[in-house]
Amino acid sequence: MEVRIHESWKNHLSQEFSKTYFEELVGFVRTEYSTRTIFPPAKLIFNAFDRCPFESVKVVILGQDPYHGPGQANGLCFSVADDIRHPPSLQNIFKELNEDLDIPIPQSGNLEPWADQGVLLLNATLTVVARQAGSHQNKGWEEFTDAVIRKLSDERSNLVFILWGSYAQRKGEVIDGKRHFVIQSPHPSPFSAARGFFGSKPFSQANHYLHSSGIEPIDWDLTRSG
Repeated sequence: MEVRIHESWKNHLSQEFSKTYFEELVGFVRTEYSTRTIFPPAKLIFNAFDRCPFESVKVVILGQDPYHGPGQANGLCFSVADDIRHPPSLQNIFKELNEDLDIPIPQSGNLEPWADQGVLLLNATLTVVARQAGSHQNKGWEEFTDAVIRKLSDERSNLVFILWGSYAQRKGEVIDGKRHFVIQSPHPSPFSAARGFFGSKPFSQANHYLHSSGIEPIDWDLTRSG
């Protein structure tokens, strides 16, 4: 089955694409896009992979679902398209970034500059029905993204995995903590951010680990991107 995704990921996930669950998932997603309003736009379903080839990944941030409001989702977890108001979790991520590294809060919530530097912004589920949170859960996406995490854990070394909240932490149980650096904290949602997300310093922790591993750190400052 032909899947439109960056060639490096095709090479590493080719066996996954031929499995029955994935073929059924593709059929389901095609039907959904042809009959309902689905986010993100179809061409951006694999945006996280297309902007961050397998060999370029340095940091993995795990989310759950794409945003389900009009114009928000752009295929990267926690990210929104330019000129879209920052959702509450993203507002809190930027607050922590400001506290952690004294980086100004950007006007745009588009995280593509992070992805282009090697931050895989991976949602567990890659599609969603408009205004229906969680509507494409348990259709096969989770099995696919579990395989992505397992591949990265097994075939790469010295990655940083940032797991915000219990959902991401459960999904990250397959990560080899001896090969990689795992950062865990509560979710940046307004319902949990004050219980340990604020003050967790994930961005400086990630960069310190990358630097100590001889890997170029991430420039988290979105106000410098063109």
